[in-house]
Amino acid sequence: MKTITIDPITRLEGHGKISIQLDDAGDVENAWLQIPELRGFEKFCEGRRAEDMPIITPRICGVCPVAHHFASTKALDACFGVEPTETAAKLRELMYSGYYIYDHTLHFYFLGAPDFVVGPTAPPAERNIFGVLKKVGLDVGKEVIKHRAYGQRITEIIGGKATHPTCGLPGGISKGLTEEERKKIEEMARSSVEFAKFTLGIFEDIVLKNKAYVDLIVSDPYQLHVYNMGMVDGNNHVNFYDGDVRVTDHKAREFDRFEGKDYLDHVAERVEPWTYSKFTYLKKVGWKGLTDGPKSGVYRVGPLGRLNASEGMATPLANEQYKRMYDTLGGKPVNSTLAYHWARLVELLYAAEKTLELATDPEITGANLRNPIKEPGEGVGIIEAARGTLIHHYKLDKDALVKSANLIVATTNNYADIVMSVRDAARGVIKKGVVNEGLLNMVEMAFRAYDPCFGCSTHSLPGEGPLTVEVVDSEGQLVKKLSR
Repeated sequence: MKTITIDPITRLEGHGKISIQLDDAGDVENAWLQIPELRGFEKFCEGRRAEDMPIITPRICGVCPVAHHFASTKALDACFGVEPTETAAKLRELMYSGYYIYDHTLHFYFLGAPDFVVGPTAPPAERNIFGVLKKVGLDVGKEVIKHRAYGQRITEIIGGKATHPTCGLPGGISKGLTEEERKKIEEMARSSVEFAKFTLGIFEDIVLKNKAYVDLIVSDPYQLHVYNMGMVDGNNHVNFYDGDVRVTDHKAREFDRFEGKDYLDHVAERVEPWTYSKFTYLKKVGWKGLTDGPKSGVYRVGPLGRLNASEGMATPLANEQYKRMYDTLGGKPVNSTLAYHWARLVELLYAAEKTLELATDPEITGANLRNPIKEPGEGVGIIEAARGTLIHHYKLDKDALVKSANLIVATTNNYADIVMSVRDAARGVIKKGVVNEGLLNMVEMAFRAYDPCFGCSTHSLPGEGPLTVEVVDSEGQLVKKLSR
């Protein structure tokens, strides 16, 4: 038995390693993606003042702080029994759409595109943003930088800071929008719509017109048949900020639907001893291990999970692209892990259109920014982070101090899928002991499509995580092993 280790894995947020076991014939017997870091953020939150939570929790991660900020703010809305004003809700969603613009732009061009634009088996030194710019040109690179900055600028105008916003308050938002600021956002939004259309054009030319890439997307090693989860509006269209959580089955039929406050009746978590991230599953189905199919409670979240769980996009241009994706890939649901990249670009266009829609809404510059709060209690905030469904659940005492906090982040929801996708990709591309840099990158492509955030996903349960400490001598021999 031979073990191949990819450590560290690349182009992600956080740390992880892949272990691949080969049998005597050189084929893959099994593979795991292990997360060795522990953040334990839920314990850090206990005893904190409730109003500090939207400021503390974005520090979990510099990649998706806006998602944590508003999941936390929405949880405080529920804890204090208050809804935001109409203007405040629209400002939150406007800022949130800006966050999607910069996040999805970052992943496609910097993290995902090197595998397609440069090539999955290209030399490692070329599989990066510089290799992408060499292929698509410096002028495209300038547009990428500009529009990612636009998304961050929108966040900064409304949220106070480009990376760690400070505007969310229970019942509303701390700052309104001036007409001058609104005009700036409208201008950036119009440009972002064109940029999203342009990016989809790049995907069309480089990926969809390349038969080898299309064959790779639909190939067996990158298929995973699981349930799909995402937030939808009243028309079952994708909504990033608010709505019901909808779960669809393996034939794209609605399987479950619930409000965020009821998540514990529908979703459960479990711990495995070999990793610091937990696994989630649907309670109605149960945990059957790392296996897919209708009898397994594993589900997907994120761009592909959201689009599979919905019946369309709420903006016209994005909805056209939504239909085209399913027409091209054979209808719903799409089970190809690599289709996450296409779904992410459909969402980029939706986010840009939504930003423009909200920036031109007459109420967006309104002065009524906050409703009064009630007595502290318990509340759940749920939102669609760029990587998938994000849940913040707080219990406050009478002094509005946090008694307990539970966070289920997108990568936790996707962790079982990611492990299985890595395993299946490894089994599909590594045969008879033939291993090289290109093939190992094709294994990494299976996790990279999910855009995982392992720093966000590692939390303790309850307050403690499985821990193994190995002490070795100068020759690498095991001296002592301690476990919790």
